[in-house]
Amino acid sequence: MSFRKVVRQSKFRHVFGQPVKNDQCYDDIRVSRVTWDSTFCTVNPKFVAVIVEASGGGAFMVLPLHKTGRIDKSYPTVCGHTGPVLDIEWCPHNDHIIASGSEDCTIMVWQIPENGLTQPLTEPVVVLEGHSKRVGIITWHPTARNVLLSAGCDNVVIVWNVGTTEELYRLDDLHPDIIYNVSWNHDGSLFCSACKDKSVRIIDPRRGQVVAEKEKAHEGARPMRAIFLADGKIFTTGFSRMSERQLALWDPEYLEEPMALQELDSSNGTLLPFYDPDTNVVYVCGKGDSSIRYFEITAEAPYIHFLNTFTSKEPQRGMGWMPKRGLDVNKCEIARFYKLHERKCEPIIMTVPRKSDLFQDDLYPDTAGPEAAMEAEEWVAGKTAAPILISLREAYVPTKQRDFKVNRRSLLQESRPVSASPGLSATHPSATSQSAATPAINTGTVSGDGGQVAEEVLSEVASLRALVAAQGERIRRLEEQMSRIENGNV
Repeated sequence: MSFRKVVRQSKFRHVFGQPVKNDQCYDDIRVSRVTWDSTFCTVNPKFVAVIVEASGGGAFMVLPLHKTGRIDKSYPTVCGHTGPVLDIEWCPHNDHIIASGSEDCTIMVWQIPENGLTQPLTEPVVVLEGHSKRVGIITWHPTARNVLLSAGCDNVVIVWNVGTTEELYRLDDLHPDIIYNVSWNHDGSLFCSACKDKSVRIIDPRRGQVVAEKEKAHEGARPMRAIFLADGKIFTTGFSRMSERQLALWDPEYLEEPMALQELDSSNGTLLPFYDPDTNVVYVCGKGDSSIRYFEITAEAPYIHFLNTFTSKEPQRGMGWMPKRGLDVNKCEIARFYKLHERKCEPIIMTVPRKSDLFQDDLYPDTAGPEAAMEAEEWVAGKTAAPILISLREAYVPTKQRDFKVNRRSLLQESRPVSASPGLSATHPSATSQSAATPAINTGTVSGDGGQVAEEVLSEVASLRALVAAQGERIRRLEEQMSRIENGNV
């Protein structure tokens, strides 16, 4: 009896990471040295923003994606805070709006010009004041326009309407200690939080209540993280009692025991999870690590499946994550990270190797677009809406055109019109009508992927018919001229 190791089938098993060339990095950026466990970087399809060192206050740099290479020391920054900036995040519904939280206890919302900054930006569009200690966490609502959540070291969570600068909800008695992170669920009806008291809480902000709570999700004293997955489950990273780094998956309906628990290693950097809801892949980056691990979450045990590890030489100070709509679908790119070094930002591209040059529907299902599903007032009134999805197929450009091969010579020989010359009879071998020539174009031999290929074939048929008609007219004129020469009329 032979035993054969069965390898789990997954289209993401061969995902590989590739850093870009040096001239496509952003060099000479003085990345912030502040001791705070945030990503220090946020990215959208137009800009990359990085928290930088600044004297006499806090600042972050906003660069158009195409502005790679060495960044001049005099390049303008966003510098309106009076204390170090701790967290920044682009608005998901407007690629020119970015929010920042700072040690000066304020949240500021900024509007970036179309082509980036040409001078220092010191005047925010909105200033939100409500925290009594530094603001270390900010995150936009995924589906409601102008709704922003902030969490500070005063253990208070505030939900703001940025459009009117008012506090919508103030949750000041739900967390007894410092909040490590906050994550909205798919439709923004709930959020989960990880706290220094080792508890993970699921909170309904509109009711101001804790819906579910898991104490000692990870028993270690070091910081942990919790994020919502697309199906409502919760993925956490943390430390064991022996300071080993862990991953866990939880069902909100039953938080007594984790669905899955994996131990990684004994490094001491906080694990930052990045989740792609379209592919159900979680990327885990440790602060101070030089690697990115990625796992696929499935509905079958053991639920968390290790895929691979991207390893480089330099440790990462922070990490940015490109939304799905900013990826290059022509290269089967399923994720792009912006890794922060001490003085550099380096894009890392995650790719699924595919031989076909067609659009890969299985890699790119419809994803969340930039349009908000509802207004802030509707969300406050109790409405819940899923993100408005867009197709990435429109961003796909075929790398090579599929040729429609036709033997033009034989086609032209067979397509001389019957009425081309009075001297030709209908029984002449070359007097074949245009309609008889058309069957030489065999559309049935073209294998395609639906309407797009059919349109290409019909377009080619139309252009060939026009060519045949033009050549037939030219033959008719030449034969008339030949007839006049033979009759001595020239």
